[in-house]
Amino acid sequence: MIREVMARYGHENLGFFWIIGEPLLLTLGVMVLWTFTGQSHGGEEVGVIPFALTGYSFLTLWRHLVFKSMRVMTNGSPLVYHIYVKYFDILLARGLLEVISIFAAFLIALLPLWLVGLCPGINDPLLLVVGWLLCSWFSFSFALIIAAVSEFSETVHQIVGPAMYLTMPLTGAFFLVDWLPPRAREIMLWSPMVNGVEMFRAGLFPPDVPTEWDAGYIVAWSLALTVIALPLVRYAERRVESA
Repeated sequence: MIREVMARYGHENLGFFWIIGEPLLLTLGVMVLWTFTGQSHGGEEVGVIPFALTGYSFLTLWRHLVFKSMRVMTNGSPLVYHIYVKYFDILLARGLLEVISIFAAFLIALLPLWLVGLCPGINDPLLLVVGWLLCSWFSFSFALIIAAVSEFSETVHQIVGPAMYLTMPLTGAFFLVDWLPPRAREIMLWSPMVNGVEMFRAGLFPPDVPTEWDAGYIVAWSLALTVIALPLVRYAERRVESA
């Protein structure tokens, strides 16, 4: 993880700051834009700032994990000359770096906003953390599949970008399930990402803000994707080693 930070941000100036500063600036920029354009979400009980902070934190996590997983094994192949370094170690280190840095950016942004009364205090810290971890598990397991498949075909690079934009309505970043008509709620709750974001928001928002989620459903999806991803990663490793 330390090597990845060094390679990505350098040794000097604000290098280490950018591991948190990059997702922080993106989230804060969106919050400022929504606030000045007068966007409203679901009434007075949900402020635009905490809504944007939670939604875009997950959206950043989802996009970063998937986009930065492509061709990781090929690009990191020099590292496996060290006997104790495996391709999965590289994938795991990159994933953990994104999960930790984006969550740290979320907390750093939340603290001053809470102190000045623009964000609520954390309603349930355990629920907040578990929600984030489940979101991270699902995103990372999907990213592992993309990492493996990207080693087989260059076409994946052209497909993943547009596909990620198509998944944005399925992330739950732009709405609460309670705001939707009954039929739309049923459809959206089929998305494990929507369940994860609702759970994450339930940990932050006051108890009177209704959220709908099923932790077991997220675990089942994440476990299934992990079972699919690990053999694919192993097969991709052999392909890279033989190239």
